[in-house]
Amino acid sequence: MSRLQLAINVTDLDAAIAHYTTLFGVGPAKIKPGYANFAIPNPPLKLVLFENAEAEQGSINHLGVEVETREEVASEHSRLAAAGVPLFVEGETTCCYAVQDKFWVEGGPTRYEVYTVLAPADALLAEGSTCCGEDAHDEAGEAQGCCGVAEAEAAATPEPVSAGRCC
Repeated sequence: MSRLQLAINVTDLDAAIAHYTTLFGVGPAKIKPGYANFAIPNPPLKLVLFENAEAEQGSINHLGVEVETREEVASEHSRLAAAGVPLFVEGETTCCYAVQDKFWVEGGPTRYEVYTVLAPADALLAEGSTCCGEDAHDEAGEAQGCCGVAEAEAAATPEPVSAGRCC
């Protein structure tokens, strides 16, 4: 089953987790420092929360579609490439506490990824990786995690207990 992914920025992760747990009637599938995701069965949605005090509360971080297999990622890539859509291939990468195979749709008003989760990961972002289709460093050269979450901030926060399945 494929599902739409909506990744949003939140200023208070605990409050956002409580809100979306009530709204969708399910708890998070994964909680990590500065990060949580929900695998919502109805409607089929992968809701991802990035704690980011500098972003506007509830603003879209990026959009995507999570698919089940690498073959589905490749099929979607081929379809979009044939249509002339500009794409950025990340391939196998560690991002958002998961090893993923993915590519990004470029040129639209909002970043959009097509990906599959291959395995859980202990890090928000692997060293030397790009994430969300961009360099994983800020203007000062400080390493950033996936989609704007600072890796150093995530590492300094005690890890909550994870609930549910990975990613």
